[in-house]
Amino acid sequence: MQVTPAMIKDLREKTGAGIMDCKEALTVSNGLMNEAIDFLRKKGLQSAAKRAARTTQEGVVGSYIHGGGRIGVLVEVNCETDFVARTDEFQTLVHDLAMHVAAATPLYLTREDVPSDILAKEREIYEEQAKTSGRPAQAIPKIIEGRIEKYFQEVCLLDQSFVKDPSMTVQELVQARIAKTGENISIRRFIRFQVGDTA
Repeated sequence: MQVTPAMIKDLREKTGAGIMDCKEALTVSNGLMNEAIDFLRKKGLQSAAKRAARTTQEGVVGSYIHGGGRIGVLVEVNCETDFVARTDEFQTLVHDLAMHVAAATPLYLTREDVPSDILAKEREIYEEQAKTSGRPAQAIPKIIEGRIEKYFQEVCLLDQSFVKDPSMTVQELVQARIAKTGENISIRRFIRFQVGDTA
């Protein structure tokens, strides 16, 4: 199938990828837009993985206030250079992440941050629920692991579905920006305040 400039332009607007990357994606996917987007996302994940070891000591602290001042979020997002930290795209990412934290109320940044005692307690609850559900005994371990996975997706920022585009996780959003900027980007920490919270 012939890849036209209009198709390339459309894909660029949807993904923000470079012209040659869009042309390659459309060629490989035979002009199918959804497959081309998937191709670019996979390619972005591969290049993001290569950059993950690079240090991130620049960046910004972004804030988001919601609900007439009833919810406030601070998030620190790091990158490799001050140049990238000052770009509109990076600033937008930081703002979107702060807004996501306000909306989705994550408790931890990564799975590794979940305290082992809390995870053990969740596992205990899921095991009890599975045993009383009447499911076969051999299915119980799989049920527990499935519920633990769902728990991570609910409470860990990087595992949550991104509120502005639930088709991707926050981790995938960050990886897409890594692929686009050519720099490693990491969320260092966040804090969420809500009026009346006692925790």
